[in-house]
Amino acid sequence: MIRHILFDLDNTLYSKIHNIEPDVDRRVTQFVADYLSISLEEAQEQRKRNIPTRYVTSTQWLMEEEGLKDINYYYSMVYPEDEAENLPPSPELRSFIESLPLPYAILTNSPMVHALTILRRLGVSDLFPFIIDIRENALLGKPHEGAYRNALAVLGAEPETTLFIDDSISCVEGFQKIGGQGILFDEFNEYPDWPHEKIRKLEEIRRFL
Repeated sequence: MIRHILFDLDNTLYSKIHNIEPDVDRRVTQFVADYLSISLEEAQEQRKRNIPTRYVTSTQWLMEEEGLKDINYYYSMVYPEDEAENLPPSPELRSFIESLPLPYAILTNSPMVHALTILRRLGVSDLFPFIIDIRENALLGKPHEGAYRNALAVLGAEPETTLFIDDSISCVEGFQKIGGQGILFDEFNEYPDWPHEKIRKLEEIRRFL
């Protein structure tokens, strides 16, 4: 029986058609290029080489190998205040979240400043009592096991009775590996051969509750 719900944030609580993540990715590449004094092409290649083969996030890589110290400056460049200005409010999402009969939380590989910006734009920032961001996980995000364990501890939950929804296959698989019930959010059916449970609309999670 499901007793708790964990949501991913980006491309899960809102549609990927709004291009929030591609814009973040572009700003990360620009930051890497500026920070390392290399071209955008070289920056992109460095990111591909190191992430995700060696690190979970660009932040972790830059801090551990490239000497990045000012994490606040990095986040201010990657997640500017106006980053989600084109993301519309979602009354439908609000109604859905309010109707959930179980405790829920957000687990994101983004920093809190980004999570709150997105949730405010969507009109649901007051509905989530727990937001476990990348800093709360010591910059070791999904699919690192510790990220899930920490989120479950915050929620007071067990993996076997927690439903986790994410648009990333590796993140869903990471949760499944610790015995959790991971559901792939595949909005546009990009993974038709995915062998496990998946949904294309958030409302579909009701059938698992």
